[in-house]
Amino acid sequence: MSDLTDKLCGKFIVLDGPDGAGKTTQLDLLARRLEADGLEVCRVRDPGGTAVGDKIREILLSPESGEISPACEMVLFMASRLQLVAERIRPAIEAGHVVLCDRFVSATVAYQGASGVAADRIINIWQVAGEAFWPDLTVILVLPSETGLRRVAERNGADNTADRMEQRPDAFHRRVREIFGALDDCYPAPVRYVQADRPVEDVAADVAAAVEEALG
Repeated sequence: MSDLTDKLCGKFIVLDGPDGAGKTTQLDLLARRLEADGLEVCRVRDPGGTAVGDKIREILLSPESGEISPACEMVLFMASRLQLVAERIRPAIEAGHVVLCDRFVSATVAYQGASGVAADRIINIWQVAGEAFWPDLTVILVLPSETGLRRVAERNGADNTADRMEQRPDAFHRRVREIFGALDDCYPAPVRYVQADRPVEDVAADVAAAVEEALG
């Protein structure tokens, strides 16, 4: 095992960003890269990743749930996240695995922040409820909201399977992007940015470089 991979054992890395940024693809590529270097990788998603969390995820993202107040959304995301940390993330870290997570508190700051919940309120609630458990690194994939929404529309196809968050107005998604872009001004854990409206391989190389720079 190389010096870098040895340093990544037991680390918690989050990939986040606006809808359509390519988080799933980049998590796949990063996981393969780390596994090829001999690391045990635990991949999780937020919300979800546990039996309890998946039920909460369905409530949060199903269009059939209708209107949910921003404060209620925030608490539901936190509840799913707490179970994910207890059931999946902490045990994996304690076992020396590297944990790769699709979204975390950063997403709540951006999405519920775009709905009007103050960032410091979200962060303070997690600081208490989550016992100050923060990622070792959060990589934000950055791209214009128009590009992200176009990718989402292409992915969902003619059946329009967009979830509750994806169905929100363009102005909401522009605000989400703005908050992600300024996340390092308020977030109490390391943040790096990678421009995501480029070829997949170039984005993957920069994601890996951000991980190495921040944690290696």
